[in-house]
Amino acid sequence: MKALLLFIFLTGCLLGLVAQDSPTFYTPRKDSPIWQQKSADHSKFEVLQKDFDNPHALTAACLSCHTERGKEVMQTAHWKWEREAYIEGRGITSLGKNNLLNNFCTGIGGSWGTCTRCHIGYGYEDQKTFDFKNEFNIDCLVCHDNSGTYRKGSGMAGYPDPSVDLGHVARNVGLPSRENCGTCHFHSAGGNNVKNGTLDMALLDCSPETDVHMTSEGADMNCVECHETEKHQMKGKYYGVSSMNRNRASCTQCHSLRPHINDVVNEHTIKVACQTCHIPTYAKVNSTKTSWDWSTATKLNEEGEPFSLDDTLGNHTYLSIKGSFTWGNDLVPDYIWFNGTADHYLITDIIDTFPVQINTLKGKYADEEAKIHPVKIHPGTQPWDPELKRLIQMKVWDKEPGKGALWVDFDYYKAIEEGMKSVEIPWSGKHDFIHTEMTLLLSHMVAPKEQALTCKDCHTREDGRLAGLNDFYMPGRNYNASIEKGGILLIILSLIGVIIHGGLRIFFAKKH
Repeated sequence: MKALLLFIFLTGCLLGLVAQDSPTFYTPRKDSPIWQQKSADHSKFEVLQKDFDNPHALTAACLSCHTERGKEVMQTAHWKWEREAYIEGRGITSLGKNNLLNNFCTGIGGSWGTCTRCHIGYGYEDQKTFDFKNEFNIDCLVCHDNSGTYRKGSGMAGYPDPSVDLGHVARNVGLPSRENCGTCHFHSAGGNNVKNGTLDMALLDCSPETDVHMTSEGADMNCVECHETEKHQMKGKYYGVSSMNRNRASCTQCHSLRPHINDVVNEHTIKVACQTCHIPTYAKVNSTKTSWDWSTATKLNEEGEPFSLDDTLGNHTYLSIKGSFTWGNDLVPDYIWFNGTADHYLITDIIDTFPVQINTLKGKYADEEAKIHPVKIHPGTQPWDPELKRLIQMKVWDKEPGKGALWVDFDYYKAIEEGMKSVEIPWSGKHDFIHTEMTLLLSHMVAPKEQALTCKDCHTREDGRLAGLNDFYMPGRNYNASIEKGGILLIILSLIGVIIHGGLRIFFAKKH
């Protein structure tokens, strides 16, 4: 009987899912700022009709027309690399690159010259000397280049590569494209798709199966169509560094709150995020890192030189400068309750939980705002101070040998000494390695609706997608004797009622 009831329930759900459809593939918001903007033809502007040897002078030329844009940019997290946020238990807290770590490249302390290649400024050599109040330090081109020729120089603290023709780029600017955003966001943590698993160069030219929004065969959307921007303040947050449920990019900016024809499916959206069903897998095209072990770094070959090992797909499984890695493709996400708020491990925090949670996305079933979200949970092994019980900031990069950079000198003691000195935090002189975890929300690589999850992916007793979320009752997954018996009784009573009702109608029809 139980098997029959479960079959009836799942069949009904599956039929509902098969019948579901969205009224339209994509409904762009024509009132969105992105649709109201058109870029002028900058090749005709007299102020740009020259060669620029100095990028600061080019920024000055930009700001001579866009007079207020510099002030706007300097108020953004893209510029400050930090923001103030309220965190439960901490109060108002400043969060940013200078007091947060991750379990990929760990942090920027002491290595600003290379890490700031992804800063929207010029000359960010270190936190103390960079002038955040000088608007001529803003790099306009990194976001607005439409020529496809602009790039930052390696180890140049955010300055453009010397090969770039700045004048040519300036005369070919426009709204940010996928290429502009992807330069940093696709290559975060040192390589394509390394960190998130859904931010991949494949999105520049992908099939509908990879992403229905960015495919040229469909909506062919740019990042800024969802990450809407007003006065350079961009909607959407990365919860590795953000804490509050504010100014988030959401599916309902374009899709309605009840986007499905089937009402049973629409009811799921109360507690299930759209991404949960519509991102069934991630790292669909290129591999993403599934673990990073720093403890094996600094090994050299017989000639005393650094070396690398690769898997069959060309992914590095070992690098002398970074340690050991594992990779994955077409991965099933983990699932968590998330209410839009987060906490973070600060570089000054004392470790009292294991493994160390680099960031904690908060939520539980009882939270009104909480929904089930798909995530990538990335495990790492990274250095810590076992005496002072803190994670350690290493110095990983320098232009020259002998300055303590791990990637150059291959000496953990010196790299830690210089790294902790750069962030002005005490170090006991001892180090070991500790396990950490970092949780990353998945919001890209949305699959076609035909590939969305179905009822049986979650409403099943064995190995369901939501097996790890046990703080609520789910039909088909959980067994409760009272509910089971009550359900059977309701079905029996319903059948009796149908039989009685039908019999009475037949009886009185014949009598009449």
